[in-house]
Amino acid sequence: MRPAQMAIAPEGWPCIGITGLAALVFAFLGWWLPALLFLFFCAFSLHFFRDPERVTPQGPNLAVSPADGRIVRMEQRPDPFTDEPRMCVSIFMNVFSVHVNRVPVACTVESIRYFPGKFFNASLDKASTDNERCAWQLRDNEGRQWSMVQIAGLVARRIVCRAEEGDNLARGQRYGMIRFGSRVDLYLPQGYVAATQLGEQVYAGQSIVARRSQE
Repeated sequence: MRPAQMAIAPEGWPCIGITGLAALVFAFLGWWLPALLFLFFCAFSLHFFRDPERVTPQGPNLAVSPADGRIVRMEQRPDPFTDEPRMCVSIFMNVFSVHVNRVPVACTVESIRYFPGKFFNASLDKASTDNERCAWQLRDNEGRQWSMVQIAGLVARRIVCRAEEGDNLARGQRYGMIRFGSRVDLYLPQGYVAATQLGEQVYAGQSIVARRSQE
């Protein structure tokens, strides 16, 4: 087993650098209140943009969580690409969650669609259709279509996409992140069932959230 490692997402370094530099400048000037304030923001940024290594399950016929967070919904919803009803597993990330997202299965990225929108609390139903979001259409090695939607939340203001259409990704590989509180919806293909429950805490690239049914 690989030893656990802790890295920082590259999108976080500008924020960490600016707040850290500001804390040093204010401390040098003897302005301790703003120095402590920016030191707090720097520490928070280091925590928020952390990107720990994960041990991804390698068994067949399973899917791992695309995000860290809590399962807030499991219900039939229209697929964002085909409009067909599918089981949708919704994972809510708060500001203390790891916000780097990972693909649930080995796949090819077929389509990426960005939708501008509002910034309601990501745990609300209307966030799925009204909030700023980025939808991903994936095709696994057996030809099944998976859909994921990154949804910006009340505080989140930027969805980061690291992968592009046509990319081949391994199960658990990083594909993007959402800054400061958000949600990821995973739409399961036919033949797969949820392997989690409401309220459960899951971890991107590590927790199993769906399995192929025995039918």
